[in-house]
Amino acid sequence: MIIKGTELRLDGIYQQRQEGFFMQRVKLAAGVISAGQVRTVCKIAERFGQGRIHLTTRGSMEVHWIQESDLPTVKRLLASVGLTSRGACGGAVRGVTCGSQGAVGFPQLESLARRLQRHFTGNPRFERLPKKFKIGVEADACGRRHLIQDVGLVLARSENGGSWYDVWVAGGLGREPQAGFLLASEVREERVIPLLEALIRVYSAQTPAGKRLKHLVREIGQEELRRRVEADPTAQEELPPYSGLSENLVTVSGANLHRIEVQIFAGGLSSGELARLADFADIWAGGVLMVTADQNIAFQLSAECDPAKAHGDLIKAGFPGAGREEQVTFRVCAGNHECRMGLDAVRDTARTIIAAMGTESERLTWAISGCPNSCTQPQLADVGIVVSRSVAGEDGQRTPRFDVYRSGENGLGQRTGEGLTAAELLAAVQQLG
Repeated sequence: MIIKGTELRLDGIYQQRQEGFFMQRVKLAAGVISAGQVRTVCKIAERFGQGRIHLTTRGSMEVHWIQESDLPTVKRLLASVGLTSRGACGGAVRGVTCGSQGAVGFPQLESLARRLQRHFTGNPRFERLPKKFKIGVEADACGRRHLIQDVGLVLARSENGGSWYDVWVAGGLGREPQAGFLLASEVREERVIPLLEALIRVYSAQTPAGKRLKHLVREIGQEELRRRVEADPTAQEELPPYSGLSENLVTVSGANLHRIEVQIFAGGLSSGELARLADFADIWAGGVLMVTADQNIAFQLSAECDPAKAHGDLIKAGFPGAGREEQVTFRVCAGNHECRMGLDAVRDTARTIIAAMGTESERLTWAISGCPNSCTQPQLADVGIVVSRSVAGEDGQRTPRFDVYRSGENGLGQRTGEGLTAAELLAAVQQLG
């Protein structure tokens, strides 16, 4: 018997809009996955999920259209290759993300992401939280993704074998977007886990159910949160330095790096397409793939590889697609195709927008979210679109209304259009050129 509700979500499972079908999410630390693990995800999708995989903006993989009776088998198959879905949904520490996969020193960030994810995943002290708790690790603040996390760790400096991180907290999007604030500067890596433990304990004990950390900060203020966290006994602890062999899968960076990113429209792949990318990874990228924050698949090749030949092999495998959809950076959620929260068929809307946009707009980054939850991070795109509500017409049919966000120099994007119809949205897109 499958457990419903909260327990199901803690195993990374959401019920779809379609009765009797479920989505299984797979957590990937920093978005990194081996080719062997990918093939297992492909087999699961082929056998249980209509042969489709969805890539998310947090570097996870999702398989939709799974029937309830097959969920235990799916979990065992994932576990057989070291993959987990625990805490990928529900009130738990979600997958630890990284938008800096192309940065010099990314292997160091991946290692930290893996240690954090391993420490918090399935740990009963950090489950059944008031709401989801998101952690991100970044090489710098340029991408602004540290601003939307419950905890954003930004590498401040590395020297003499040690690393220090600026700790940003209480960010989040949704109906009430809020940029995170700097809780502590240059925290030594050995202090990061104890500090996060203290923060999560304060959050869990003092925040109402259904609310994220940003809501607690609105109630008590930044300084009071800092005081309460510092009063926790573990906040000042320092763990022994991590030792032993490196556990990161990505091993090349800096001068030895050649990066290839394959654009995937709306993060949607067939199991066969993803399997071909796994084959490419085995040949060219040490058997490692990365799910990017733009819902693409990336590879890091060493300097010894011939980039032109690697690109040629990708073309032979059918990547990238020749259509305009594969050329524009456009983050797209599942929308009402599968998600119960979706208010619009956003994959179709995104295609319509791409067809209507001018050549200048092709150079911009785009994101559309099918509900106010803002899973595609529209406030971080050059142009972000949120389906804020749906309106019933005289015929009883409901039509979506769109809010538009434009990015600024700092912080989150600002809303420049509200409650637009589909026709008004397309007119606004065409004005961008």
